[in-house]
Amino acid sequence: MNSFFEFFGKPFFSLGKVIIWAGEFVIFYLKIFPMFFTPPYRFREVTKQIEIIGVQSWAVITLTAVFTGMVEAVQLYAGFKQFGAENFMGYTIFISITRELGPVFATLMVISRAISAMSAELGTMRVTEQIDAIDILGIDSREYLIVPRVIAVTISVPLLVILFDFLSNLSAISISTVVLDLNPVTYQDTIQKFINMSDIYTGVIKSTAFGLTIGLIGAYVGYNTEGGAKGVGEATTKAVVLSSVSLFAVNYLFSSLFFIFGW
Repeated sequence: MNSFFEFFGKPFFSLGKVIIWAGEFVIFYLKIFPMFFTPPYRFREVTKQIEIIGVQSWAVITLTAVFTGMVEAVQLYAGFKQFGAENFMGYTIFISITRELGPVFATLMVISRAISAMSAELGTMRVTEQIDAIDILGIDSREYLIVPRVIAVTISVPLLVILFDFLSNLSAISISTVVLDLNPVTYQDTIQKFINMSDIYTGVIKSTAFGLTIGLIGAYVGYNTEGGAKGVGEATTKAVVLSSVSLFAVNYLFSSLFFIFGW
């Protein structure tokens, strides 16, 4: 009987833990929300974090973007060729990258490379009592450690997405025209004919929201790490999983809103 209740009770218990965590997460950021807009403005720390999170991620973003564009060109060509619609590949590839693949894939790379490292760094500082030492010195550790990192991620992700979009489309048109022998004039003409500014700025809006979301989650999980070295590892895994799941949830939310408003 006990095993019966345990089996069916676990999902509800887990759901309760998620709800409690979400509530603590919201309360935590409601308390420090004013810190994002009040002095001291730590521009040097923000710049440092942008270099760590953004600039140092360009290599993995470049590789991912190039191969994404190449794969999409090959796959779409195989499908479009069956219907004789190869001439529409240019615009189709462009909007799929700028609206969906670019923002999502680039953000996933930032999560795997930067958010995991940020969470591990803050977690290590927590378990080694460095954060406590900062608080003892009279400096609010949340304002000193969390705010610059969240701002840096929010700024870096849209810029990396723009880089991803450019390189991915460049590799796609290269494969399409050089390897698959599509007419480059026709390829570019379909883009120029059907492109809308919303195809570009919707991706930028999404990526800004993605950056803010994963920055908030990664910083929160790392800052509240418990349990020594094991806790740091668990916090890093938790930050990556929660950030990734939240990314897809936010992506669906914004895609639905853009659809409703006709963007």
